[in-house]
Amino acid sequence: MKIYIVYYSMYGHIHRMAQAVAAGANEVQGAEVIVRRVPETLSSEILQKMKALDAQKEFSHIPLCTVEEIESADAIVFGTPTRFGNMCGQMRQFLDATGQLWMKGALVGKVGSVFTSSNTQHGGQETTITSFHLTLLHHGMIVVGLPYAFQGQMRTDEITGCSPYGASTIAGGKGERMPSENELAGALFQGRHVAKIAAQLVK
Repeated sequence: MKIYIVYYSMYGHIHRMAQAVAAGANEVQGAEVIVRRVPETLSSEILQKMKALDAQKEFSHIPLCTVEEIESADAIVFGTPTRFGNMCGQMRQFLDATGQLWMKGALVGKVGSVFTSSNTQHGGQETTITSFHLTLLHHGMIVVGLPYAFQGQMRTDEITGCSPYGASTIAGGKGERMPSENELAGALFQGRHVAKIAAQLVK
């Protein structure tokens, strides 16, 4: 059973969430967890001006994803930062290249799930995930979120991401805040939850 985690991260927030998702999926017996990045679309010059190059060294060893390889997945968990309440352009470009998979129904019946990040508490985390679901539904995927069985999303003692749509983290206005223990716990729960559902479908 193959569980793909396919993400884009600029400053490392989504990368760390992806690691937690992978850890959760790895807890499920029979899961083969494969972590991939989508290709960068910005030049090194622009990334340097955005002070992102140094941060990206942390996860530069993660292989780039190809459209063809995700056809073999039983489940795909996508991670994207929020861009004006929607997925980032890098992820959109990757998904827009999956037309051939759509034509032959290659992802129909596979599990699809999404996690995200935003700078602010109400910066579009929920709209990013739910609008991402539209693409998954067009592919015929079975959409899975983060159920309230993860009780960390009920917390009111701290500012935290996560919703029934998927795990999320709040990066702060300047990206200074890395995922909290609670947000990472949500990502881990989501990874495990997706893998368990995929295992049932594979059977």
